[in-house]
Amino acid sequence: MYVVVEINGRQFKAEQGKKLFVHHIQNAENGAVVEFDKVLLVDNDGEVKVGAPVVEGAKIVCEVVSPLVKGDKVLVFHKKRRKGYRKLRGHRQQFTEILIKEVVA
Repeated sequence: MYVVVEINGRQFKAEQGKKLFVHHIQNAENGAVVEFDKVLLVDNDGEVKVGAPVVEGAKIVCEVVSPLVKGDKVLVFHKKRRKGYRKLRGHRQQFTEILIKEVVA
């Protein structure tokens, strides 16, 4: 059984026992229990329910494993040829690692 759930504007395929890296959740503490009820699709062994826009009564219960995880560094390089203009900037996206405890559908 899996569900497609929307968390912080992104869609994720969620199964029980799976770990996800989602965009940083504000005020999340280590070991806290979080629920997400924006379930868009439920697949229960071939029986598919699609929400319009969400499936009523469906939710996932998650535990915060790590409240702040930094992603890989992305380098942004700007250059204008023949002008001597060069800029190098780096960015690391912040994520929250969650463990899916239960899928209620």
